[in-house]
Formats: sequence, structure tokens, C-alpha cells
Amino acid sequence: MNKKAGPLAAYINYLSNERNYSENTVKSYSRDILQFLEFTGQTTDITPDRAREYLEFLNKKKYDRTSVIHKIISARNFYKYLVRQKTAPSNPFVYLLTPKDDKKLPGVLTETETSALLNAPGKESFFTLRDSAIMELLYSSGIRVHEITSLDIRGVDFVNEEIKVLGKGSKERIVPVGGKALEVLKDYIRELRVFSAGEPLFINKNKGRLTPRAVEMMIRKYAIKAGIQKKVTPHTLRHSFATHLLNRGADLRSVQEMLGHANLSTTQIYTHLSINKLKSDYDRAHPHSKRGR
Repeated sequence: MNKKAGPLAAYINYLSNERNYSENTVKSYSRDILQFLEFTGQTTDITPDRAREYLEFLNKKKYDRTSVIHKIISARNFYKYLVRQKTAPSNPFVYLLTPKDDKKLPGVLTETETSALLNAPGKESFFTLRDSAIMELLYSSGIRVHEITSLDIRGVDFVNEEIKVLGKGSKERIVPVGGKALEVLKDYIRELRVFSAGEPLFINKNKGRLTPRAVEMMIRKYAIKAGIQKKVTPHTLRHSFATHLLNRGADLRSVQEMLGHANLSTTQIYTHLSINKLKSDYDRAHPHSKRGR
């Protein structure tokens, strides 16, 4: 690109080195902003009307709604940075209303399906014990798949019944773990110490650290074995963890902390999954919930 690439290059450097965004996230922002600059003729000096024209341009391209929202948010955040750096006088996207996203609620297992999945591995060998420990820990803690594969043995605190997790943006957090998961983990670590002297908590047959992809394939295998018709991934267990907690009365902010969400709004999607329970509670408790009363 020409000299207009300067602000974008500085912004990408900011996202990578100051915000610690992942490589994929940075690439996504970069693609969106490059497209925006192509639309503007490589200038960042635009009006709110021009920003609205960009939204119309994206809609005419027939991008799906989620993509349009992402591209507008990318441009808005880019200008937030430019305004802070005093390289743009104002943010032309600040009052631009983006189309509402079609909320795609994450897949969730029922408690019965979860039990069937967690019981599927059995404990006949070191690796089925490992698989059982992984799934119990994912469901018990709600951590992400890359967080569980990054765990070391020293990250498990049996005394305080918690684990130390390195999450997004290299932020460390402490997450409570339930008794069932800790019980399986104790059995697994006992066998692990015989099998390997290394630090990684979950290992493959070559004694190397297990990869997220391997965990995904493993869970898919056990979902089929358990007779579950839904698509099941490590993230499904994370979603199920949050939904089951909220269904049983957990505080939303507590769930936010356990999930490692920076914003409460991210966690609030799980309240949509609990709507049937809310309606049931309403019907049971409110004196005028039914017609004819």
C-alpha cells in the first residue's frame, strides 16, 4: 500500500503488542480495515455520511449480517485509536447504528446428555482416564480448549480446589473445580507420573502436549459413542457449564468471572438459553401469569 498505510500499520502493531490480540484476530481486523480503506480511496479523512455509504456498500455486497457488523465494528475501533492518537479529529462511525446480529445461541447439552458424554470414556487405560479427566475438567470449570491444553500439573491446586488458567490476552485467572473432576484428575495424575516426568497436564502417546485439535476429535468420538445427535465440541461443554450454572441459580457476574469474559454482555447470551426456566419460574410464581385467573 501507499503512505496511507501508516495509520493501519501502527494500529495493527498496537493490537498485537499492546492489546495482545491473537494472530487470527489481528489478521481479521487488518482485512476489514484494508477493505474499508480501499472503499475510501486510502484516506481516513471521511464524514459520518461517508461512513453510512460504507455500510450501504457492504449491504449491497450481500455479506451476511454478522460479517457486516464485524466490519463496521472494526472500522469504528480503528477510528477510536486514530482519535486517541490525534491523527483523526473525530470518529465518523460513532453514531452509526449497525444492524442487529441474529443471535446464534451456542449449542448446549442437557444435564442427561452431559452425564452420558462424561461417562463414555470409561477408565480402562491411561488414555481413557486422560480423556475422562479432560471432559470432566472442561465441564466442571468452563475453560476454553486452548486453556486446558496449556495447563501444567502445577496449575492444579487440590487443596483449594481450583486451577490457574492462562486465558485470552495472556490474562491469568483462578477457576474453581468441582469434586468429581478433582477426583478423576487425582487418579489421572497418579498414572501420568508413571507415564511421563514432564510438566504438561494432558499429553499424547508421544508424551508431548495434547493439541486443541486432538481434544476436539476425542470429544466428537465420545459424543457418537454416547448416542448424542447434536454436534459436540469442547466449546459445547463450556456453553453447557455456563447454562447449567445459571439454570440452577448462579449469579451472572460469578459466571462471567469463571468464563474469563471481559464484558458482562458476552456472558449474557447464556441468559437466552435459560429462558425456558425463566418462563417456568414465572408461570409458577406470578399470580397473573395465566389467563382466566
